[in-house]
Amino acid sequence: MARTPDRIATAPSSRRTSGSIPRFSLYGEPAQPGEELLHIEEVQSRSRLYHWEIDAHVHQGLYQILWLAAGSAEVMLDEWRAQVQGPAAIVVPPGVVHGFRFAPETDGRVLTLSARFLVEGEFQDIGKAFRALFSAPGVLHFSPDDGEAHRLHVQLAELSAEFALPGAADAPVLRWLARAVVWRLARASEQGQREGGDAKAHQALFTRFLLLVEQHFLEHWPMDRYASRLGLSTQRLNRLVRAERGCTALELVHERLTREACRRLVYIAAPAASLALELGFEDPAYFSRFFKRRTGQSPQQWRRAHTGPVSRA
Repeated sequence: MARTPDRIATAPSSRRTSGSIPRFSLYGEPAQPGEELLHIEEVQSRSRLYHWEIDAHVHQGLYQILWLAAGSAEVMLDEWRAQVQGPAAIVVPPGVVHGFRFAPETDGRVLTLSARFLVEGEFQDIGKAFRALFSAPGVLHFSPDDGEAHRLHVQLAELSAEFALPGAADAPVLRWLARAVVWRLARASEQGQREGGDAKAHQALFTRFLLLVEQHFLEHWPMDRYASRLGLSTQRLNRLVRAERGCTALELVHERLTREACRRLVYIAAPAASLALELGFEDPAYFSRFFKRRTGQSPQQWRRAHTGPVSRA
C-alpha cells in the first residue's frame, strides 16, 4: 500500500458566497465541537440521499477515516483531487476541506472520532500512532488481495455492528475496535519508511514540527520559537526539514500559509484584504506581494483562475 502525496491545485465544484466553508459535526448536521465521542456509518446511508455526492465542507475537532471497501470516489482534500479506487482509506484531519463524489453503490464506511476520544479511557496509549496517521490528509491504497485490507474491513464491520447496539456509546468494545483500526492504518502508513531507530526518531521529530506548524502558522511564529519548542537550534531544525522536504523550515511554513490562502480565496467569497487579515497579515499589500511571489499570480488572479466551472466527465 502507499500514501498518496498531498495536494494538486484544482477548482472545486462550487464556491461559497456566505463567507465561510460549511462546518459540520457530521455530514449536514450543525457543528457541535467536542460532543461526539465516536460515530460510524455506511457510505451509502448518507450519500445515496444526495445522489452519491457530499459537497465540500470542514470539521473542527473531528478526525475522520473514510474506508472504501469496493467501488470508487472522486476525493477532494483541500486543493488536492483524485479518483480513488477501493480498497483504500482516506484520512481527513480536522480543518481540512473535503468532499466526495462516489460511484453508485460504493461500499464503505465513515469513522469519525472526536478530540474527546483521544484523551478518555486508554486511547492515549496509541497517541503516537494517531498523531502519525492524522499528521496530514492523504489516501492509503491497498491491493484487493491484501490481507491487511481484509482485516481492516472486518474490524470496521464489527465496529459498525457494535455501534448499532442499544447503549453502545458507553461500551468499551467500541474504543478497543477503533483503536485497532487506527493502529492498523498508522502501521500501513509507516510501512516502507522504517529504516532503523535513528530514522524513526528523525521522522517523529519532523511530525512534531508539522503539528506545531498546523497549530501556529497563522500566528506567524519566528523559526527560533518553533525550534525552541522542539528542543532544537534553528540550524538543526533547518537541517531536519531540508532532509525531509528539501527546503528550509521557513519555506515549509510559507508553503502551508500559501496553501491556506489559496483555499480561502477559492472557497470564501470575501475580499482579499479581509482574508489577508485572517491569515495574519496586517498589511494587505504585503500579503499580495507574498502571494504573488509564491504563486506567480495576485490573489485576484488566482481566484479568477480557480473558481470556474468544473467538468463532471
